[in-house]
Amino acid sequence: MKNKQKPKIAFFSFTCCEGCQLQVLSCEDELPDVLSLVDIVNFREAIDEKRDDYEIAFIEGSISRTQEIEEIKKIREKAKIVVALGACSATGGLNCLKNRFPMEEAQRVVYGNKAKNSKLIDTIPARPIHTVIPVDYYIHGCPITKSEFLDVLKSLLLGKKPDIPNYPVCVDCKMAGNVCVFEKGMTCAGPITRAGCSAICVTYGCVCWGCRGLVDDPNITAHEDTLKRYGLTVDGVLRGFDLYGGWEKYKEKQ
Repeated sequence: MKNKQKPKIAFFSFTCCEGCQLQVLSCEDELPDVLSLVDIVNFREAIDEKRDDYEIAFIEGSISRTQEIEEIKKIREKAKIVVALGACSATGGLNCLKNRFPMEEAQRVVYGNKAKNSKLIDTIPARPIHTVIPVDYYIHGCPITKSEFLDVLKSLLLGKKPDIPNYPVCVDCKMAGNVCVFEKGMTCAGPITRAGCSAICVTYGCVCWGCRGLVDDPNITAHEDTLKRYGLTVDGVLRGFDLYGGWEKYKEKQ
């Protein structure tokens, strides 16, 4: 009996730091088992080989150049399943900070005198990949968690829909035994941010900045009421949440 051919997976980078792919490579203990189940045919951080015969494409990074639009469309045409890998891909991520400014100003700050000939600088407002191609599944976070990546990959190999949390970070905080940061007079995006990170930022003394994006149906009104109850402003939390571009997802529904 012939062995069943292993599924082929590929990893692609657009505008990003590739930190989420580094998280994948950090799964040292699990990678031998993963490699026994799949063939990795494209992964710039790990292998020199590049092939285009893949079924599953994990895409990290936002789209911030016109050239990337055509590149990602070609990936979508070849892949049966596309997974957005991390905040830059899922919500636009930190790259969306440049969208607060006119593109000409962003070019000038980054490229200096070279920006005078802006036609040579291929830059457009940063955006998540779902604005360009259909996306099947999302792995959220900045960076992603290793456990969630492995869970999603396992589900895809079994032909199951990945179970991605759709409840707020507050649940993770309660499970971790954290004192609510609102009690400390700080602003937090946890009540409307998708869980699955084990509330790592709050656990280590920070606040939630919303890197995992909004839950599907965020209770915005309740969050506003919570802010007012603690004497905080709605504008304050929105400024923080915009750090990862996550608020755009909410505005798209309006």
